[in-house]
Amino acid sequence: MSVEVLSRLQFAAATMFHFLFVPLTLGLSILIAYMETMYVKTEDETYLRMTKFWGKLFLINFALGIVTGITLEFQFGTNWSRYSAYVGDIFGSLLAIEASVAFFLESTLIGVWVFGWNKISKKAHAIVMWLIAFAGTFSGIWIIAANAWMQHPVGYTIRNGRAELTDFFAILTQKFAILEFFHTISAAYILSSFFIMGISAYHLLKKQNIEFFTRSFKIALVLGLVFSFFEAFEGHLHGADLAESQPAKLAALDAHWETSKKAPMYLFAIPDQENERNIIEIGPIPGMLSLLAHHDINAEVIGLKDIPKDERPPVLITYSAFKIMVGLGFYFCLMTLLGWFFKDRLTEKTWYLKMLMLSIPLPYIAIEMGWIVAEVGRQPWIVYGIMKTSDAVSPITSGQVLTTLISFVLVYGLLGAVGFYLIWTNARKGPDKV
Repeated sequence: MSVEVLSRLQFAAATMFHFLFVPLTLGLSILIAYMETMYVKTEDETYLRMTKFWGKLFLINFALGIVTGITLEFQFGTNWSRYSAYVGDIFGSLLAIEASVAFFLESTLIGVWVFGWNKISKKAHAIVMWLIAFAGTFSGIWIIAANAWMQHPVGYTIRNGRAELTDFFAILTQKFAILEFFHTISAAYILSSFFIMGISAYHLLKKQNIEFFTRSFKIALVLGLVFSFFEAFEGHLHGADLAESQPAKLAALDAHWETSKKAPMYLFAIPDQENERNIIEIGPIPGMLSLLAHHDINAEVIGLKDIPKDERPPVLITYSAFKIMVGLGFYFCLMTLLGWFFKDRLTEKTWYLKMLMLSIPLPYIAIEMGWIVAEVGRQPWIVYGIMKTSDAVSPITSGQVLTTLISFVLVYGLLGAVGFYLIWTNARKGPDKV
């Protein structure tokens, strides 16, 4: 395989593995901050036990996120040096702020929270957890802004053969970045909600700590219900924005080949990119793609045939990932809605609790599918419309990349096994007595 393909595989493996831990950090911090606040407000010891139990899982997850995230930024120098040389003035500034300000703020605050029990007041300790949640979200803003710039570059000029920053504020406030931020943070809240509800379901099925896990379930349910439905709405806005910013990606999302008005959306299709058609098309909904893309059932939607072949993304991968993500999104809406009706008689609904327990991996899958849509759907561009991925790789050999790729897979596989074992062991054990 070429250096480009191997480098893409390596970065994808590292990024997707790292993002198994990031969303749980973002979502759990909010939920734990609320639990600790309720403890300060009510002095109910159950809330303190909840804070410490879920906080332990949060800390294990956070540690794994740190370890797996460090290698990502190094790859911009080792595997993507031409990209770094071309857009480093823009991309580098965003990553520098994330690493030197947001990440160190979050890490310092976590140290205060871990070692501050009984050393600072209860109220101050709870405030620290809210600050951790803020710092984590603040960190995410810069990463998402950097990615959004790659998806839809703004606020730059080409000077002396490289992209240079002209409007830093435009990068942070552009519509694509705002939509991507809300889409990502909502997904993190959904994942964290299902994480808590799934673990709670496990213990409720075993009739263990009923009050503790029923209360945990209800707190997570509210966040999950709100953001499952918000994500569906925001996803529609995000898709509509693609009609203007990335028409090739939008066409690939629904395997739409012919430019047409009243463009249909298919419930299921099998794209054949080589022959520019769909082998199978099931359940066409006339005008639905036009409606979603332009809020007009009769609007024209650009098809893949009107996009140069060398600028089309891999359609089958993009289409499949999108359909899985959307299908799971509707599933989350259904499960949280059912949870709202069952919340006062959870122990009676054993079938529902079993489904929730088995649903813990699904938000992880949905998030990974979302990143596949975002990154594979942008191809062949590393910076949309400015620089192709093939022009961004470092002048190194395939053998060098293959060696590091294998190393990443082995090391990350070991870390993942240890990390998830620790999370599962502590989750299954249940809360300690205070």
